[in-house]
Amino acid sequence: MRVALHNSQDVYKDAGSSVIFLMLKLHRKDQPAEKEVIADMADRIQAIQRSMNIRAEHANLKIAFGFSNDAWEYLFPGAKKPKELETFQEIKGDRHTAVSTPADLFLHLRATDEAVVYEVCDQIMDFLRPVTDVVDETHGFRYFEGRAIIGFIDGTENPVGDEAAEWGIISDEDPDFAGGSYAFAQKYIHDMDAWKSLPTHMQEKVIGRRKFSDIELDDDEKDPHAHNIIAQDNRDDKEHKIVRMNVPFSNPGQNETGTYFIGYARYWNVTKQMLTNMFTQNDKLLDYSTPITGALFFIPSRDVLDAIAEGEL
Repeated sequence: MRVALHNSQDVYKDAGSSVIFLMLKLHRKDQPAEKEVIADMADRIQAIQRSMNIRAEHANLKIAFGFSNDAWEYLFPGAKKPKELETFQEIKGDRHTAVSTPADLFLHLRATDEAVVYEVCDQIMDFLRPVTDVVDETHGFRYFEGRAIIGFIDGTENPVGDEAAEWGIISDEDPDFAGGSYAFAQKYIHDMDAWKSLPTHMQEKVIGRRKFSDIELDDDEKDPHAHNIIAQDNRDDKEHKIVRMNVPFSNPGQNETGTYFIGYARYWNVTKQMLTNMFTQNDKLLDYSTPITGALFFIPSRDVLDAIAEGEL
């Protein structure tokens, strides 16, 4: 596992306090030319990060860059593919739908300094703008005490340290892609007026935890469809985990506020099971949270990025 850790992009720690998420769509006008740009980017993105870590050594810059299934098949049609990489299909429940967003490339940038995130994003996009269109760009931030914008501590059950790496990074089950990760990105808009109208004790039933102390409620206190009951993967009597780095975003003047859910996983099927449970079993939080994007990406290891840069895929 040590090799995979050293080889991985930034997928298992440090959510950051200033964040940019980008979903991009390739023009698909000239595959060889677009592939050449991506190869150049696979090399330059690592150099950009090294340079910024010198220029702003205390900003704790982290970068993850990846490809959807459609992008992988378009750019590298003859190459082997990560075992679980697929195009995310919408999950439609009785009341709520996890939508699917066509996108090719994904960028997740975060640091403690917003200027660093801007500078790095601008440098990367200098190369990608000529061959891509923006599907979604979201600027997130760290809220008070690391809470979600709805007021509850976010990521309490997140694995940390070695456990985060264990659940977030592909290992010897797919040796050609060890050190990589599956990233699922989903942007939610909250009905904050409806949420704020709920008394605190009712909000706690929806989430399954105390709002102030973050202590988990007893099962008989929770709503049967509480978020922390439904949004789990407990197959085979074992809790399977992912690494979440969710952040709030908001355009207050437009009364648009939400959460950008980002989950990194060693096994895409774990994230997929969690989503299936949420949307088919009517997770109570979905009554106040509507997803407007949803896409799966593969975040390659640094070795695979190097292979892309060298034209070996």
